Amino acid sequence: MEREVGLDGLEDFALHIILSKLGPADTVKVSCVCKRLRLSASEDSLWALFCFQDLHLSTPQDHQGNPAPSFKAAYQLWREAFAMYPWSLVKRVKRCWDKLKKWLSDNFPEAGATLRRGASESDIQQLQTLFKVKLPLPTRLLYRFHDGQELTDKEHSLGIIGGYSFPHHLVNVYLLPISQVIMETRGFIHHLGFFSRSKYIVMAASSTSYTYTEKLFFLNCTNGQLYVCTRSHPTDGEMIECVPNALVRSVHDLHGDQQQDAMLLWLEEHGCRLENGIIKVREERNVRSISLFPEVPPQCSTAVTNGVQVRASAVFVPEFAEPEAEKYWFAYSIRLSLLPEGCIINGMTFKSCQLNWRHWIIRANEDIVFDVNGEAVIGKFPLLHPGEDEFVYESCTSLPSSSGSVEGSFTFVPGRIVCW
Repeated sequence: MEREVGLDGLEDFALHIILSKLGPADTVKVSCVCKRLRLSASEDSLWALFCFQDLHLSTPQDHQGNPAPSFKAAYQLWREAFAMYPWSLVKRVKRCWDKLKKWLSDNFPEAGATLRRGASESDIQQLQTLFKVKLPLPTRLLYRFHDGQELTDKEHSLGIIGGYSFPHHLVNVYLLPISQVIMETRGFIHHLGFFSRSKYIVMAASSTSYTYTEKLFFLNCTNGQLYVCTRSHPTDGEMIECVPNALVRSVHDLHGDQQQDAMLLWLEEHGCRLENGIIKVREERNVRSISLFPEVPPQCSTAVTNGVQVRASAVFVPEFAEPEAEKYWFAYSIRLSLLPEGCIINGMTFKSCQLNWRHWIIRANEDIVFDVNGEAVIGKFPLLHPGEDEFVYESCTSLPSSSGSVEGSFTFVPGRIVCW
């Protein structure tokens, strides 16, 4: 026999569960029905759940991190602060920043400390008015949360985008604050006439105080695509897309929940690569930075022979590329180490071994481009011991195509090379 249960017959806990399933918007609506629902809909434990589900907040605070009197007040403050944006996009952008900041806090706090407070709507409007552009919604929101990075001349390695190095070239990219977006974009409009007729603005750059070739990223405010400039950029405006065009959509749509521009996709992918350990912080000469050389398979190849471990990975160097001349540059990182058990050959254990010879074959379009066969690497004969840090060296090579391969071998001498 079924028995109907009215609202008055529901226990508070059951009512709490029902409201939590409704969500914030419908909870506000049903709170107008009666006093019982109004009281239940006002419970802060309910709004603490909504704050955690939508914004991953564990304490009541506004979007600038200021304390709020309650979770319900905090939720209202967030909705008011971003009332002009689709709420689903607000939640997505916050998740993107939360992931990046969590990783920075755990692994690279000195870089996390350079993030600026969020920009205001008036700051964004000033940029839009100045260059007669309309920023894609995701990028606007990214800057509402954090207005880029504030770096000093001594903080050239703290770019949250990271970089790479090889002889005579060092790159470390940081997210520009709006004031520098304006300054950099003005500079390009002044020097490159075509920019005055375009909808491009500079969004990220390498720290110019400690690099030989600047790396710049441009956002097309019309279609939401992000580009990185090539070596040919100063003469013909050559740029390379950072994200497949098919993934960019609805960048100016105030309705719906499908908005994503290349800036958001780019930062989301970067956060995933950091979180998954594909790229990491590396320390070199007491300077820490995010290295874009992959650290795990399949992007990083690893081989162990007789106790000697070799790890290798590569990255594309777009700022050196000359697509029209079919010239593409790739930086590569080689890491050599001796496993804790030492070098073992025919049952004999050696507590050290030393590099003597290398042989590399570099191909593009299945054709051999370089066949390198000689002593040492970069003029060095690294001596490896168990448990010591990897010997790392990095260099660069050009290819006539945008893809290629490297294969080869290293020859080590057990013990050490006898010097006559």
